[in-house]
Amino acid sequence: MILRIKRLAALAAACLLPGLGAQAAGNAEQIVQSLRFDSRALQHKKPFGAVTAGSEVRFTLQALPGVEQATLVVAQRRLEGNQDLIEYRELARLPMQKKTRRHGGLEQWSVPYRFGAPAIYGYHFELRIGGRPYVYQNNADPVHWTKEAGSMGLGLAEALPAELQQLRRYRQTVYAADFKVPDWARDTVYYYIFPERFRNGDRRNDPQPGRDRYQDKDVELHANWLDKPFKPGTGDGSDAVYNNDFFGGDLAGIIEKLDYIRSLGANAIYMTPIFRAASNHKYDTADYTQVDPAFGTNADFARLCAEAAKRGIRVIPDTSLNHVGSDSIYFDRFGNFKSGGAFESAKINPASPYAGWFSFDASQAEPDRQFKGWVGVLDLPEINKASPAFRAFAYGNPDSVMKQWLDRGAAGWRMDVAPWVPDDFWRAWRTAIKAHKPDAITIAETWFDASKFFLGDSFDSTMNYIFRNALLDYAAGGDARKLAAQLELMREAYPPQAFYALMNLISSHDQARALHHFGYLDDGDQAKLKDAKQRLRLAMFFQMMYPGAPAIYYGDEVGVAGGDDPYNRATYPWADQGGRPDEALLAEVQRLTAMRHALPVLRHGSLGAPLYLDEHVIVLLRQDGRHWAITATNNAATPQTITLQLPPALAGATFGDALSQEPIQARQGRLQLTVPALFGRVLTWN
Repeated sequence: MILRIKRLAALAAACLLPGLGAQAAGNAEQIVQSLRFDSRALQHKKPFGAVTAGSEVRFTLQALPGVEQATLVVAQRRLEGNQDLIEYRELARLPMQKKTRRHGGLEQWSVPYRFGAPAIYGYHFELRIGGRPYVYQNNADPVHWTKEAGSMGLGLAEALPAELQQLRRYRQTVYAADFKVPDWARDTVYYYIFPERFRNGDRRNDPQPGRDRYQDKDVELHANWLDKPFKPGTGDGSDAVYNNDFFGGDLAGIIEKLDYIRSLGANAIYMTPIFRAASNHKYDTADYTQVDPAFGTNADFARLCAEAAKRGIRVIPDTSLNHVGSDSIYFDRFGNFKSGGAFESAKINPASPYAGWFSFDASQAEPDRQFKGWVGVLDLPEINKASPAFRAFAYGNPDSVMKQWLDRGAAGWRMDVAPWVPDDFWRAWRTAIKAHKPDAITIAETWFDASKFFLGDSFDSTMNYIFRNALLDYAAGGDARKLAAQLELMREAYPPQAFYALMNLISSHDQARALHHFGYLDDGDQAKLKDAKQRLRLAMFFQMMYPGAPAIYYGDEVGVAGGDDPYNRATYPWADQGGRPDEALLAEVQRLTAMRHALPVLRHGSLGAPLYLDEHVIVLLRQDGRHWAITATNNAATPQTITLQLPPALAGATFGDALSQEPIQARQGRLQLTVPALFGRVLTWN
């Protein structure tokens, strides 16, 4: 990357101190422009990346002679909610010492700092040059979904802002030394299922209009499995109610297709909630202790886990401990349960055993104003997570909900809307989960930089939306250097055990599917569909060769398209239901997952900064003991030929192409490589 320094000539000319001449100002500008700190370079920051509590880190800044003073400023970050609060408390101001020996004409300013307890820290450098204050801080790169700008690495030198809130601090993750992630996590390929739309294995449990209810309204059942999901107000013939249309997908359908899932190369199933709930998405939990009748029974869940285990597949369920459904045994707004809900028939019920789970305002006359819905959604009453009774029910009791489902075969939990739940809740929750089942995985739903969840006291992994957005942008034709910046941020900020366990998704039930992102709008345009599938193939290639756990959203592997909710939740196009799955695309995905499973270096191998990077091509070097791999991708419409400078260990290596088996020879430490258009290559050597 090129060091980006804001030009200060105009400022210097306008703000000269008395007696400071134009030549001095020009010299000061040159010194400011020469400032250099790269948080990923060992000559500037050692050791690299996230560190354990109590570790000492040495920071070194370079500049032309003339810096009068340099100070490292360290602060501790506090982040709450969905980035609703971000603030820093200053901990230390450390004078940096100038080394007498120069490097390439540049002076070295250095200081060590020993970090304390696990936390996210911030740091920046304050300098005095030509009698004026400057700051060297994080760059201004936007990070997907993240309020704090800056992808780290090379930074920017600027005039010191008057307000500290304007600083872009570098961020330093300090995590617990005993932070352990399940060993199996980095070897996982997830198959990500929205159960209502995957497979109907038992028609006897299909929701029936006139019999089953959605809150106080009727349900809708699609007669045709290949229908599009209903969206009120679009003229599709549906009623005016959202999330009340059903296709009949269930646990029996997943069990029926376990061999298919295994043939795809997946060895774990992550599925969105299956507990009893009124909606088709089931995030409006009605009863945490029961599988929804439309999905089957508790025994069916246990059978799913047992049958999956026979095939080497783990099952990870999903739920929210932040909110329940208004139509639930806990809240019972519509009087459907007669179970003593806390808001039974739209009236506050202080005698309810669940009354302490919620916060009510009895002074309000209007029922809608008497409680808080999560992000204002009244269908989802927000739980008071401080309630001791709820905490005991959720994870504290010997027969708590979390433990019950682990005992039925779950391999861990994916937790919905994790940022809305207090940190102390997650700390106690993790302790309970790991004590009950030490190798259970804990996965957060976070969309922004998830560093705060990887301190060793809450989660092992997260749904990696930064990866998703960066990779989709790249596969759509975006600059490879922007992809690299986002990925390098996570490599630096996340502890390695979490980084290698990240759920690296491409599509999800909350965002438009990949084909939609790549320009196919489900309108039958075959040229756009062909191009979109090629770009999906590129994205999945990258997903399979990169550290972390790839997640395949059901149907992506056979070309299912769809825009925003509800169209991203379309049914899988099974041939026996009249669908036309893309068998060629399926075979390609199987080939890629097989490559990943066959090459441990892709799952376990070390990862450094890109070996090569330009607008279209990104090349990564991996090492796992004596095994090496070079991975390269190209998002250009034409093949790209590049020359790589290899480390000495590979100077004369003969590599094999993991997909074509074609040999390729390095000569005198250099390797000429042609990367195919809109795809990639994996070269291996041992």
